[in-house]
Amino acid sequence: MTAAPTQQIPGLYHRKVGNFVVTAVSDGYIDGTLDLLKNVDIGQARRVLVGAFRPVRRISINAFLVHAKGKTALIDTGTGGSMGSTNGWIGHNLAAAGIGPKDIDAVLLTHMHPDHSAGLTDTRTGERKFPNAELVMHDAEQRFWLDDAAMARAADERGKAMFEHSHAQIAPYKEAIRLFKDGEVFPGVTAVPIPGHTPGHCGYLVSSGTQQLLIWGDVVHVPEVQVALPDTGTVFDVDFEQARASRKRILDQVATDRLLVAGMHLHFPAFYNLAREGSGYFLHPEAWLHAL
Repeated sequence: MTAAPTQQIPGLYHRKVGNFVVTAVSDGYIDGTLDLLKNVDIGQARRVLVGAFRPVRRISINAFLVHAKGKTALIDTGTGGSMGSTNGWIGHNLAAAGIGPKDIDAVLLTHMHPDHSAGLTDTRTGERKFPNAELVMHDAEQRFWLDDAAMARAADERGKAMFEHSHAQIAPYKEAIRLFKDGEVFPGVTAVPIPGHTPGHCGYLVSSGTQQLLIWGDVVHVPEVQVALPDTGTVFDVDFEQARASRKRILDQVATDRLLVAGMHLHFPAFYNLAREGSGYFLHPEAWLHAL
């Protein structure tokens, strides 16, 4: 008799974008309440989730590998296991893909929140996890999180901890940081500033041949709610109004251009198309591609 499986297969999914390969890598998930949402009736948000067959709020956490022109970039690094046992799986999943920390040529950050950057270092030793990688981020992101005056203005200890986290994660990469304002940041990868969630929050547009993919970072955290009700933001938005304007701009652009998107908090494997529906939008998961 064959024993039943006791765990899921590795959280990996490969997709060709022109001549490049983009790999979605699951870092796990976080379940919780809807208290993180702002500017929405919580009862309405709950009804949207129930209608989507999602009984609880689940925030998926993803990172993405970009294999382009003989080099490999990792877009975001996950939580590093700092947010519980249901996340911090990127190292395991990268190993299953045959990728070691030394194989990463560049780490491109969408922004410095810990569910995106806490995997940069080993929390036990303080050493960088990707010894051969440049750390690449928007200039405004580093300036904000390393600003002691901004840290002093943080509303509470949790806010100050975000700044302290950023200091600790950036420090081991001090000699390997590359900042940008816009433009191409890796072969075939162009930065798309989407400010508001944080000052330097960015997406990355992957282009090869006639194909494009927008990896949009934290445009949404609870996709069922924020895509249907795009005025909905979160308590983590540094500038709520700017984040709302950025979200609505990106959603409109993606729907108009019929652009394939992937996101750090879209449910794995996280490749979707977006269509207008009423006053909001609807995410259509891309059908599984069986060949590269």
